[in-house]
Amino acid sequence: MNQPPLPKGVEHVRTTNVFDATTVPAGLLRAHHVAEGVWGNLVVYTGTVTFVLDDDPDHPITATTANPVPIPPSRQHPLELERPATFAIEFYRMPTTVQPASGTESTAFETG
Repeated sequence: MNQPPLPKGVEHVRTTNVFDATTVPAGLLRAHHVAEGVWGNLVVYTGTVTFVLDDDPDHPITATTANPVPIPPSRQHPLELERPATFAIEFYRMPTTVQPASGTESTAFETG
């Protein structure tokens, strides 16, 4: 699996609330993507979360407390939450990228 690291020089935008099996937004469990110019970083506090890029479904990545998973812009992916697990998503952008409005960093948080 080609798991690119967070690029050097990215700036932190925000971190989501901590989610678990009862609070995870449904959009994170189906295919969604991080906005163009924005990187995510899946940080697991307890348990494991599986990350699957739609363009590489045969190579799921298991995120753990010791293995956060960088999420590249514009690549569709769902999360598979193992119980019990707690996690958050950090969002980063390049300094030259316009800062996204809070909640628009990923299509998983879109409403409507």
